[in-house]
Amino acid sequence: MQKFSLLDLSPIPEGKSAADALAATVDLARAAERFGYHRYWLAEHHNMPGIASAATAVVIGHVASATSTMRIGAGGIMLPNHAPLVIAEQFGTLATLYPGRIDLGLGRAPGTDMATARALRRHMAPEDSFPQDVQELISYFGDSSDATPVRAIPGAGTHVPVWILGSSLYGAQLAAWLGLPYAFASHFAPDMLEQALAIYRSTFQPSDQLEKPHVMMAAGVCAAATDAEASFLRSSQFLAFARLRTGRPGKLPHPTHHLDREIPAPVMAQVEQALSCSATGSASTIRQKLRNIIDTYHPDELMVTGMIHDHAARVRSFEIAADVLADLTEEVVAS
Repeated sequence: MQKFSLLDLSPIPEGKSAADALAATVDLARAAERFGYHRYWLAEHHNMPGIASAATAVVIGHVASATSTMRIGAGGIMLPNHAPLVIAEQFGTLATLYPGRIDLGLGRAPGTDMATARALRRHMAPEDSFPQDVQELISYFGDSSDATPVRAIPGAGTHVPVWILGSSLYGAQLAAWLGLPYAFASHFAPDMLEQALAIYRSTFQPSDQLEKPHVMMAAGVCAAATDAEASFLRSSQFLAFARLRTGRPGKLPHPTHHLDREIPAPVMAQVEQALSCSATGSASTIRQKLRNIIDTYHPDELMVTGMIHDHAARVRSFEIAADVLADLTEEVVAS
């Protein structure tokens, strides 16, 4: 593992507003830069009462303006919701304002329910144009001449790094075919992780952007002074995920000591499996768990994420994780 990064969904806790969540995102980003995180990514979700990063490019610009060295990007933009030219203009503008610091991760899912997808004016065609849309988008970031009929301005010549995101084999195959870096959403969908990474690495074709495969995987982290405290803090995310799975999305709940009363056993089993690629506990506990993840999957980068109701506790969790990951990175490099 070469680097470690952070994924922030800008969670809106119960009792707080979207404005509070966006202020917390900026504060966390500044802290993450001090802690040594390499990237800080935000994700596109729509019609989600507990997530404030729907206008992802806008939030990325806000975070980039509040930081100075860390890479800021999208993990990701759901390209089926948008015309490639529009995304090229948005991220070309970001790359012009913050040169050398902007990443663009692309996902194939709509990132929302079908009614909201229609409200986004998404083209509901049965055919899958995602590979063609990715290639079109990349072309807008390339060098172009005045004779090029359609150009992204700003955007042309910025060469914004494009990543393919995925939680299945499709994204792995596409990223390998296009010669792009690949990020797997193992923090909420770990089932196909091992197979997807194997396909990506074995079928990768070098490109102008990338000479050899580059894998980033995501893992949940909830760290605190003790294992018990960390488990208590993480109960908020368990509750939020269970409510989403049962059709009751809402703001990030307060933590509880009584998850068994809140979540039926069959649903809890699903939640535990979905969130199993994770590390919860004290520094020593998460160190062992993260080390196991790194040793098993050998990612080039590890991106951690986690939703905690109390902002100060969330910042502290990512601080503990950064200290652990910095040590693990040194160990991997030295070995």
